[in-house]
Amino acid sequence: MAQKGVQLDRETFSCSICLDLLKDPVTTTCGHSYCMNCIKTHFDEEDRKGIHIQFKKHKLVAPSKKLQENICSHHDEVMKIFCRTDQQSICYLCLMDEHKGHETVPVAAERTEKQKELEVRRLNIQQRIQEREKDVKLLQQEVEAINGSADKAVEDSEKMFTELIRLIQKRSSDVKQQVRSQQETEVSRVKELQEKLEQEIAELKRKDGELEQLSHTEDHNQFLHNYPSLSALSESTHSSSINIHPLSYFEDVTAAVSETRDKLQDILREEWTNISLTVTEEDVLLSPAEPKTRAGFLKYSREITLDPNTANRRLLLSEGNRKVAFMKQQKSYFDHPDRFTVWCQVLSRESLTGRCYWEVEWRGRAVYVAVAYKNISRAGRGDECGFGWNDKSQALYCDTNGYEFQYNKVQTDLSGPRSSRVGVYLDHRAGILSFYSISETMTLLHRVQATFTQPLYAGLWTWKDGATAELIKVK
Repeated sequence: MAQKGVQLDRETFSCSICLDLLKDPVTTTCGHSYCMNCIKTHFDEEDRKGIHIQFKKHKLVAPSKKLQENICSHHDEVMKIFCRTDQQSICYLCLMDEHKGHETVPVAAERTEKQKELEVRRLNIQQRIQEREKDVKLLQQEVEAINGSADKAVEDSEKMFTELIRLIQKRSSDVKQQVRSQQETEVSRVKELQEKLEQEIAELKRKDGELEQLSHTEDHNQFLHNYPSLSALSESTHSSSINIHPLSYFEDVTAAVSETRDKLQDILREEWTNISLTVTEEDVLLSPAEPKTRAGFLKYSREITLDPNTANRRLLLSEGNRKVAFMKQQKSYFDHPDRFTVWCQVLSRESLTGRCYWEVEWRGRAVYVAVAYKNISRAGRGDECGFGWNDKSQALYCDTNGYEFQYNKVQTDLSGPRSSRVGVYLDHRAGILSFYSISETMTLLHRVQATFTQPLYAGLWTWKDGATAELIKVK
């Protein structure tokens, strides 16, 4: 058997012309293999004789690196037939054996069929390539448009802020000039009056000297003779003409400038929110996907502080206005239109747009972690003021028993691991608001899909004795 196998292999790899092992082999489409030199010499000789034309019609191809792959392993015959039923190449003996009754075609015919399918697939791929290249070009144009628009916005903004700075500098110079001018006028007035008083003092001293000298005259007749000749005193400057201001000459100016500064800061803070919102709302393609891990969320972390002007009088702020605690005794906070008068709530100082993430550590029996629009009502005990009890706020209620989500008076019980820390993720542009329970793992408690029409503010609400909530500085 071994000798027969060696003999078959030698026959397989032998040239049918020189009967030697193949040298620089080529194969015809029918499966026969020859030495390149032998087949060329044979063609030339046959050509000179004018015969054997049909054989020359065979197409010569480079031999397979594994010639045995074209030979049937069962029958040692060239596989010229393709079985469509089993999707494999077979020889003519296989057709009468295990592939009997199967759908078969010549290998060349199947190749032609598959070649057509290949061309169709290539055409589809090329069309997709063209479409993707077109998309890439559009995206490149989008990048150029974004860069151009951003550059122009920066340039125009710098010009406008420069104009604003120049205007402020001009007003500062005007105030300085007016104060100095008024200073000069007031000082001149005071010095003129001072000089007049000093002259009066000198005259009075001279008169006093004359009177003193006359008073020492021993001769009575001489005294009486000289007394009428003494000149009368000039009219004295009345004290009421001297207006002494109580150390507040230009304090009113400082107060007026301070008031203007505060108003300008409020305007800039409010307008900056609108500017920031406008920037983040730009329709930019390929926005980044929503984070999947806590590390991904932390990339959007924001340091948020609480606004004392909004805090209810029963709330005590600490830790740099990041922590709030409920107090039985009211605090003596001054009146402010932004302050919650009844509900024990407080809002953040910073507005929230774009993508933001923050975490709240809470202690005690009950705390609300919320977001709200700035125009939420503040005065009174109505539902329009309470976080989660109106359409201007949404809140996660946390207590020792679990969680509950509230929006516009609708309450939804939530399941999830209880934790003393809650994470909040906001994608303002995409309208996504998510709450997470934070421990060793990060578990989604509730996810809201909405349309936010204004900047949002972080909110905290607690009314139980000893309850606290703190905006954590996350890393």
